[in-house]
Amino acid sequence: MANSLLTTQAITREAIRLFKNSNRFLQSVDRQYDGQFARTGAKIGANLNIRLPNDYVVRRGPTAAPQDTVEKQTPVAIANQTGVDIAFSTADRALSLDDYSRRVLAPAINVLAGAVASDVMGLAETIPNVARNADGSNNTISPNMATFLTAGAILDRFGVSRAPGQRMVTFDPTTQARTVASFSTLFNDQNKVSQQYREGVLRNDVLGFDWQMDQTVILHTTGAYGALPTVAGANQSGSAITVSALAGPLKKGDFVSFAGVNSVNRITKQNDGVLARFVVTADVAAGSTSIPIYPALIPPVGGVAVPYQTVSASPANGAAVTSPFPAGETYRKNVVLSPDALTMVSADLEIPGGVHEAHRESFDGISMRLVTAYNIMSDQMVTRLDLLYGFAPVRPEFAAIVADAV
Repeated sequence: MANSLLTTQAITREAIRLFKNSNRFLQSVDRQYDGQFARTGAKIGANLNIRLPNDYVVRRGPTAAPQDTVEKQTPVAIANQTGVDIAFSTADRALSLDDYSRRVLAPAINVLAGAVASDVMGLAETIPNVARNADGSNNTISPNMATFLTAGAILDRFGVSRAPGQRMVTFDPTTQARTVASFSTLFNDQNKVSQQYREGVLRNDVLGFDWQMDQTVILHTTGAYGALPTVAGANQSGSAITVSALAGPLKKGDFVSFAGVNSVNRITKQNDGVLARFVVTADVAAGSTSIPIYPALIPPVGGVAVPYQTVSASPANGAAVTSPFPAGETYRKNVVLSPDALTMVSADLEIPGGVHEAHRESFDGISMRLVTAYNIMSDQMVTRLDLLYGFAPVRPEFAAIVADAV
């Protein structure tokens, strides 16, 4: 019998399989399933902590210098319950699983996966690194090979692995079209050139990246900040820096740098000779004298390296604040990242009683619940598919923005 295949368990398993395979961007970020809710079910507002790797400095010589272990954690709020609801007739449920999947589940799961991916893609505004191609007037233009190689060098500086699957490019459809066109004459590998010609896409193992297109890539418009301020006060550290009053606003996701402040190799703590970039973590109004930033300013102390050090030095009083982008420019925030940069955490929702049927499945870091009940008002069976999830930047320095013109 065809409808014998359509058990709640079978439908839920098919739905979660479709979800996992519906969006390439979600496949490229870390996905974690929290099993502590496997029995009782989680509620919106639960918080989970993702532990970050510990950091230490190296001792030179035979005399021991014990260091405290200061563990850092990133809290992830399980604050999002998203789903799609389907009303169907008994005839729909008489279909085979393949037919039901193609006609009912696939369209529903596609929009659900897109909505979740759009949420997670918003984390692009927390990435502190950027690679950009500009014209002579400092307007953003489309990335070229050098732009993507620069993004790869940024990941190298932060120690991101070059193993397969560890470096993903997620770009906007327009950026993909421009990139394929610009790369078409550059590669000697005739198989790859032929593939690009046939499919109009870049695949894996080009410039050390795996490539994927996603429509959820965001646009960012920089703040109308005008003349940027200067640093007000020497020897500053932490997640905010005091500056002279801003002439105009900065937006969350804007980039700033401070004259004389370079990034460091996070392992050796050596100055890498490159101006450190910081991302603005919240909107800042005109007239403000403090800019919230990531990563935090953690300079050496007395010229001696410290754990979690991020910069070669604290900015001097009066140091210029700069941005690579002009004020008020809109551009595409394509993302190059390691899966370790961003995380999505999924938890089990409760299985309710008093309904026609309910089932829950977890697969590859995703938990999904299906509940069906009879609606006496419409004489229909109504099925809801739900996800409970949270997302957070765990190591956003393991990613870089590749800017493209609109």
